[in-house]
Amino acid sequence: MAEETIDKIQEYLSNHYYLNLATVSPQGRPMAHTMAYVSEGVVVYMTTNKNTRKVQNIKQNPYVAYTVDEDDPDWFDMQALQIEGKASIIMDEKELREIGEILVAKFPIAADMPPDPDIIMIKIEPEVIYYLDYNVEFRYREQVNL
Repeated sequence: MAEETIDKIQEYLSNHYYLNLATVSPQGRPMAHTMAYVSEGVVVYMTTNKNTRKVQNIKQNPYVAYTVDEDDPDWFDMQALQIEGKASIIMDEKELREIGEILVAKFPIAADMPPDPDIIMIKIEPEVIYYLDYNVEFRYREQVNL
């Protein structure tokens, strides 16, 4: 069952564009950040300015959570992901190039953006994933521990 659920999660991630990232400030205050992302399997990647609050929060505490969902007004059709994981900043040039190709494939406009030395890539490796699918039944949720 876990493999089938992971396949659904990978498909869901690949078919959506934005996530809501939760980080915690050094003062212990939760913060939410809407981010465009790309995925490879169940791992997600996002670009952002290296001086943002989310980056400072991740450097202080790499444990994050995020959701990916849709705005369907029918509660009984809701599908969503709730993910808890660990974020890191990618420094490896090969990995940056590989993820850059995935980014341009999903967001073609990224190919036209000029290089910016202040932009970094964040990687989030999930530890726990909850897959919600109210089409199965109301409040249906599967948990995958990685």
